Amino acid sequence: MAESSTTPTATPVVVYTDGGCIGNPGPGGWAAILHYGDHRKELSGRFRNTTNNRMELRAAIEALETLTRPCYVELYTDSAYLRNGITKWVNGWQRNGWRTANKSPVKNQDLWKRLLDAVARHAPAGGVQWMWLKGHAGHDGNERADELANAAARSVTPADPEDVTPLG
Repeated sequence: MAESSTTPTATPVVVYTDGGCIGNPGPGGWAAILHYGDHRKELSGRFRNTTNNRMELRAAIEALETLTRPCYVELYTDSAYLRNGITKWVNGWQRNGWRTANKSPVKNQDLWKRLLDAVARHAPAGGVQWMWLKGHAGHDGNERADELANAAARSVTPADPEDVTPLG
C-alpha cells in the first residue's frame, strides 16, 4: 500500500523534496532535505539527460533510501505527479500490469517500483505520509530543496550519467 493506514506514535522524519530539469528532457537535478529533531541532512544529485518527473521521483526515493532504519516519515512535495501517483494511481497500475487506465505502459515504472520498495521499508514505523504543498510559496524546506535541485541541474557535466526512461 502506498500510504500508511496506521496512526504513527513516533516523532516523524520531515522530508522536503524537489526535482527539475533545464529543458524537459534535459539536464536535471533532484534534492531532499531531511529533518529529525535537531538533525538536518541535505541530499542532491544530477543526471545529464532526464525528465522533471524522474527527478521528482528520485528525490523521494533517495530520501527514503537514505534512512537506515524504518521511520515514520512526513514527505512534502510540490509535485502533484509524485503525490497523486503514490497515493491514488499506483495501486491501479499494479492491478493493471503496470498499465494506465487507457492501457498504455506506465511511464517511469522502474522508479515507481523502487519507490514502492522504499516506502514499504518504513511501514513498520508508521509509513510515509505524502503531503502536497504549493511550490515557490515561501515554504522554507521546499524553497531549499528547489534551490539545491536547480543547482544540481545547472552543474551537470558530460561525464554525468543519463537517466532516461526504459521501455516498459
